Amino acid sequence: MTGVRNLGILAHVDAGKTTVTERILYLTGTIHKRGEVHDGTTVTDFDSQERDRGITIFAAAVSCAWDGHRINLIDTPGHVDFSDEVERSLRVLDGAIAVFDAVAGVEPQSESVWRQCDRHGVPRIAFVNKMDRAGADLDAAVESIRERLHPAPLVVQLPIGAEDGFTGVVDLLRMRAMVWPDGHGACEEGPVPDALREEARRRRRLLEEAVAELHPGALEEFCVESAVSTATLATALRELTLGGEGVVVLCGSAYRNRGVEPLLDAAVAYLPSPLDVPAVRGTRGDAVEERAADPGGPLAALVFKVTSTATGRLTYLRVYSGTIGKGEVVWDVGARRTERIGRILRVRADRHAEVDWAVAGDIVAVIGPKAARAGATLCAPSAPLLLEPPTVADPVVSVAVEARGRTDADRLATALARLVEEDPSLAVRTDPETGQTVVSGMGELHLEVAVEKLRRAHGLDVAVGRPRVAYRETVARGVSGLLYRHVKQDGGAGQFAHVVLDVEPLGAAPPDAVDTGGGAVDFGFRSTVVGGRVPQEYVRAVEAGCRDALAEGPLGGHPVTGVRVTLTDGATHAKDSSEMAFRTAGRLALREALRACAMVLLEPVVEVTATVPDDAVGGVLGDLAARRGRVSGTAARAGTAVITATVPLAELFGYATRLRGRTQGRGTFTTRPAGHAPAPAPASR
Repeated sequence: MTGVRNLGILAHVDAGKTTVTERILYLTGTIHKRGEVHDGTTVTDFDSQERDRGITIFAAAVSCAWDGHRINLIDTPGHVDFSDEVERSLRVLDGAIAVFDAVAGVEPQSESVWRQCDRHGVPRIAFVNKMDRAGADLDAAVESIRERLHPAPLVVQLPIGAEDGFTGVVDLLRMRAMVWPDGHGACEEGPVPDALREEARRRRRLLEEAVAELHPGALEEFCVESAVSTATLATALRELTLGGEGVVVLCGSAYRNRGVEPLLDAAVAYLPSPLDVPAVRGTRGDAVEERAADPGGPLAALVFKVTSTATGRLTYLRVYSGTIGKGEVVWDVGARRTERIGRILRVRADRHAEVDWAVAGDIVAVIGPKAARAGATLCAPSAPLLLEPPTVADPVVSVAVEARGRTDADRLATALARLVEEDPSLAVRTDPETGQTVVSGMGELHLEVAVEKLRRAHGLDVAVGRPRVAYRETVARGVSGLLYRHVKQDGGAGQFAHVVLDVEPLGAAPPDAVDTGGGAVDFGFRSTVVGGRVPQEYVRAVEAGCRDALAEGPLGGHPVTGVRVTLTDGATHAKDSSEMAFRTAGRLALREALRACAMVLLEPVVEVTATVPDDAVGGVLGDLAARRGRVSGTAARAGTAVITATVPLAELFGYATRLRGRTQGRGTFTTRPAGHAPAPAPASR
């Protein structure tokens, strides 16, 4: 397993992730013809929508070999609407290659995926791509990494040439030049060019000093020898990468086939194998148990992706412990059922090679499981263990869909169920008032892709309503001392519960308040009842009833957030009080209290980063203002302006078309969620 690397390719949209992946597959001999994104011929962007749109939508797994190591790569989407695909991929990866545009540096989604890596503790190296572009600047890109991402960037290469003249790099560890003269042949190594020798020495010295500041062994050698040897430097770079104290930075141009070989060497040298990461932890009953990456141990595997293909249902999984074989029976802990493994496939995007076994550290696809969903744990029936599933973000945009033909209604329900199975960030529900089928997702593009998949993959003719956003309600001014008495007597045992509640905005609670909300940031509950007037089991029932009431607010039936409830008093009956009675009292009391509170409607807002030509800035700013956007910053960059603004999500529908019209097709924009903000009064009607 020391020869295995499970890596993700992460970046902002259009930074070159898929091209990097394509060049890696070509160099490792996995493919024999280089594909191009603009031609729709890449291996990992194999879905028809990905090729039509020229972006990665679905995370694609590929397996290749380099220098005696097997590399399992996952090419992830860069668009914010598909961040859930990145989240599920990071859950099963050991390391990552973060790709940055040499002109733009750190972009909004670059920052988002970097933070996702931080949450999962995934070590990474950085590849500054597109060094052949006009305006490419390695030092500026590195500085943006330092300022916006806050690791210590450890630059191990010096570019040879600039922009169109970029032909190679100087390896600062070995002090050798690596050149790709025509961009098609193999790398040519040689001495450092005379013109760059002094600069290479200076940068090597800076690298040694930066590593010595972070690594005790390198510091000791630096103090004694006034230098750090290449061997010590390589060891220190690996340890700093694994520990997260630093990030190794390389550069190149994937499109021109320059710099990919040293990137592969760095991935093998600095990023972890399955044995270098902590043992996976799971729960077995009430106990927490660890399983090391041991092929001889009991099986533990996590499902991170499910897809339906013409040949059947593919279940992608990461084997953390043990060995899984063709024909074996495994236990799905969450569903509490057994599944049989029919076939095991080594994956190369939409092509596969069948194998008989998969061992700890492998990422493979299996055919056979009928009900395993993304996040499910498959393990040995004799040693069950439940692994923590990837988190799923709450959807923020909804559309109503219906089949145009009456006979397609049942087919639509089946197709939607399959979509949700493949993409857990989608949600489907039936509106109780209108009877409409409502599909919710992470953004407008996310829903467009889902609807288009219904049409292409399932052959359904569907009508789509205008997107709706997920509003929330919150308390602006609370109430105190609201008394509610729940009494019900209809023969037999009755129900009696008496509660007194204070309701206030969550941020207004005193500092000594005790939160029993499980760490939730949108609801707090505490009890100040003394003298045992309300037993503790009834206090918990009141809290459960209050949580029930938060599902629908008084303004428009939207979920309520940002509220704290205090149970100040109450009373019980010797015979008629019960947990059910107090839960009902808590629910009805909070509903009545919310109707008496001053409530505010909240709408989701996003941070928009628009890159537009200088001559279109005025029109774009005016359009953002008309969409209730608040501009937070502008910056000039090589003949363009980068505008950052916070805009209500509801105002962004159709913005891509409007921006293209105002900038003659030259403007682009990206978004990322920025929470919720008070909506204007008309939006509540």
